[in-house]
Amino acid sequence: MLTILILAAGASSRMEGRDKLTLPVDGLPMLATMVLRAQATRAPVLVALPPDNPTRAAIVADCDGAPVTVRDAAHGMGVSIATATAARPRETSALMILPADMPALTRDDLVAMKEAWQTSPKTAILRAVSPDGHPGHPVIFPASCFEALEHLTGDHGAREVIKAHDGPVIDVPLPGTHALLDIDSPEDWTAFKGATQG
Repeated sequence: MLTILILAAGASSRMEGRDKLTLPVDGLPMLATMVLRAQATRAPVLVALPPDNPTRAAIVADCDGAPVTVRDAAHGMGVSIATATAARPRETSALMILPADMPALTRDDLVAMKEAWQTSPKTAILRAVSPDGHPGHPVIFPASCFEALEHLTGDHGAREVIKAHDGPVIDVPLPGTHALLDIDSPEDWTAFKGATQG
């Protein structure tokens, strides 16, 4: 069974006081839109959340999402991945890791990733890439990577887990900048809104 892990425990520190995950995408807070897109794949969805953000927790509750509280979220993304990986459903045989701040990723993109996983070797990592091959997100990790994911620390993402993987790494091209575009700053948000409204 494929489980989707949405990373939503970051501090939004570069957004000049705004919580980027509450910004509107498709008429809902970005976090809600990403949870609903993930749920539309019919895979179980976990959402890694900080311990001190009731607004995000309420958004996930409104979507009937499954929250995972990351008590040490301030220590970085690696802690979020480790905590949420450990909280996966027992039946999980692969994890799709999806940052919540990538609103260009559509439901169809996530379905495409899931369908690629269904037809790939179960030892493979599947990595979303741009049409010209630049690696991005989401990434699907097989069960053989779970132990390494659970041992991530600090602000290190899962790049080292991909590097150390001794099985195949399969690139899954997604349209445009869908696999690459994340919202880190007000300028990113302005550019995203300009592109989607244009």
